[in-house]
Amino acid sequence: MTDVNQGKNLSNNVDEHIAQLKNALLKNEECGTTHYNLAVAYMGKQEYVEAENELHEAIDCSPSLAEAYVLLGGICLQRKDLEGCYRFNQRATKARAGFAEGYSNMAFVLLQLIDGKNPKEDEEKMDKAIKNLKKAIIHNKNFVQAYTTLGTAYFMKGLIAEGIKANLEAVEIQPEFPVAHNNLAVAYLENKEFSKAIEHCDKAEKFGFEVAQELKDELAPHRKA
Repeated sequence: MTDVNQGKNLSNNVDEHIAQLKNALLKNEECGTTHYNLAVAYMGKQEYVEAENELHEAIDCSPSLAEAYVLLGGICLQRKDLEGCYRFNQRATKARAGFAEGYSNMAFVLLQLIDGKNPKEDEEKMDKAIKNLKKAIIHNKNFVQAYTTLGTAYFMKGLIAEGIKANLEAVEIQPEFPVAHNNLAVAYLENKEFSKAIEHCDKAEKFGFEVAQELKDELAPHRKA
């Protein structure tokens, strides 16, 4: 059970941090980093309007502050504004060349925009997502989330072997990354490689992923007694 006083202390600490940042801005209101840190503090309190205002201030002061664009994209995502999220992450990659997180986030949005209504457009989105994810990995070869999202994009295109390879690279970087293990369980099941599917399903659960009951039910007959 959470200690009530501990929760109050955390809240007080955040409010104190916000007060310190505001005081710093009184002395130097053109500091983009301080505006950005204030926005992060507001987001911690789920005060998104205030956070958004501070992020725009941060960008006005420091146009190359790519992290601010990414957080604005996150606020858009929270509002279910996928196009806005994409635009801000695109601006992040333009603000700072080689900003891996921006490329990965753009790819994530593209995959969310696939709706099955226009197969040609969906295919273009998948291909564009894969291109962005490869850019993210080039700029950060240890970006484990980019590998798993790349795996997802490959699976959506029906490229199971490529998707498996991407997720195996993810677990090589971070052996306890549960999402990659879950993805591998699904892919190996698709390939009827049941022992491998069971192995990765169990690892996904062990490392904290809530594996779909349907997947566990499909694997159950293939487990050794």
